[in-house]
Amino acid sequence: MRVDDFDFELPQSSIALRPAEPRDASRLLEVLPGQTPELADRPFNDVLKILRKGDVLVLNNTKVISAALTGTRTRDGNVATISVNLHKKLGRATWKAFAKPARRLKLGDMIVFGAGKNHCVLGALDGTVTEKGEGGEVTLAFDLAGLDLELAIEARGAMPLPPYIASKRAPDEKDLEDYQTVFAQHTGAVAAPTAGLHFTDELLAELSAMGVDQQFVTLHVGAGTFLPVKTDNLAEHKMHAEWGEISAETAAALNKARANGGRLIAVGTTSMRLLESAADSDGQIEPFCDETDIFITPGYQFKAVDLLMTNFHLPRSTLFMLVSAFSGLPLMQQAYAHAIKTGYRFYSYGDACLLRCDR
Repeated sequence: MRVDDFDFELPQSSIALRPAEPRDASRLLEVLPGQTPELADRPFNDVLKILRKGDVLVLNNTKVISAALTGTRTRDGNVATISVNLHKKLGRATWKAFAKPARRLKLGDMIVFGAGKNHCVLGALDGTVTEKGEGGEVTLAFDLAGLDLELAIEARGAMPLPPYIASKRAPDEKDLEDYQTVFAQHTGAVAAPTAGLHFTDELLAELSAMGVDQQFVTLHVGAGTFLPVKTDNLAEHKMHAEWGEISAETAAALNKARANGGRLIAVGTTSMRLLESAADSDGQIEPFCDETDIFITPGYQFKAVDLLMTNFHLPRSTLFMLVSAFSGLPLMQQAYAHAIKTGYRFYSYGDACLLRCDR
């Protein structure tokens, strides 16, 4: 297939710049392959009516770091302001990042990052460019390591809002809470698992009380999730790898629930990709602790997931390709056209849809 097959027109007015308040006040489009009608408009809280005892919500408990940094590069008396989005941790003191403007950086350049939002932090955080890649990617070796580096990044950085939001407004204090799930636990993501943003503690408690289990996995979402597909042929696209983990206890609980007739609901494409990476050919989920660069496109045979809850995605993106593989491209084109026409809010802070697999 070709990238053009996954294109569609989206009005700028459909892009949500802030989330619904409260979180679960968003809308939910239920997509039902093979049923009449195939689309159902619901409030998000209708998950209490759709899900049933024995089902399992699989939630990604990664925690977003303040990965957007601004600093200065000085060379031969010339000072340039450099914006950096960290996207992959390589070691205790080393990160891959997307820099802008990367053309102003050379190997060996030092970027000095300022005091940021926490002015109590003393001293500078310096990062040296040790590699330059394509698309503005650089490797930075910092002068701090381990916990000291984590604290310095948190103090100086801002929430790494996706480009379609950050280009329209600057991140602020409100995003520190809004762009984090209520169950975020393990630090390491540079983008939020946004389907999880719709859940409140109260809604999760109600679901638990009615017998819907909640199991947590971890996939540290990278900024590569927003990168466009630059090849015309999908087979030539290379996904950025992301680190994920499913514990033995979680894998056993998921397999037991499915054996007992429960449905596995992946909350977000991140949970989906991790579950499918860990599943064997019979659909049994194995413990997993590794990187995954799985690229799911139409024709993929799903093994582990029965339903997918996700937000509305960018045209021509790997995520729209994934949902099209799950529920069928014609139906997802119909669903997105309906969502645009009826005022659903798109992307990270937007509304959600609940998809069933078109098996």
